[in-house]
Amino acid sequence: MARSNVVRDYGGISALDRRAERRRKLLEAGKRIWGESGIAEVTVRGVCSASGLTPRYFYEQFPNRDDLLVAIADQLRTELTATMVTASLADPGDLGAKLRTAFTAFLDAVAADPHSHRILTTESNIAGLREGRDRMLDTIVELVLHYGPGLLGFEPADPADLRRGALFVVGGVNQLIEAWLRDPKESTTELADICVALTLATVTARRP
Repeated sequence: MARSNVVRDYGGISALDRRAERRRKLLEAGKRIWGESGIAEVTVRGVCSASGLTPRYFYEQFPNRDDLLVAIADQLRTELTATMVTASLADPGDLGAKLRTAFTAFLDAVAADPHSHRILTTESNIAGLREGRDRMLDTIVELVLHYGPGLLGFEPADPADLRRGALFVVGGVNQLIEAWLRDPKESTTELADICVALTLATVTARRP
């Protein structure tokens, strides 16, 4: 029984908490290397050295380097999506105001973190990275479908029409943001205004 307690709790920290802390360190080290030096420089040895952990603990968390890269990108996308949604829900204004707040929060978060910018603009053939991007867009589409009718003030006669509109808007806005990430000519506020104008033009055109 005493040995079991030691395994579960060491120095007042549970085994699960220690494992979670090691994962956090590996993700942070991988993100920092990726953001500062590029995806090619993210290696198991380099991440272990930067995190102060041994390869044993790396493979406890990730089967290989690609899985670490996918986890880093997924975590970043989840954080950015949460930033956007939280900002939108906190804005008491109309649809236009909520969209402007959401887009600005997202863009400001990326602009403030050069590591995030580099990760989001990385071109890679790793399948998991492409799939993660698609999952994020699917999540945003589902959020639009959930909150859209209430914010629009009307329910489309055909539910499929709302989904088509959501796919069109989310895909189009994503293309604008990806182009801006590659060449940020506009300020975050200017790009947010462009995204809002095009989104509203699309959704209001379908008003009964």
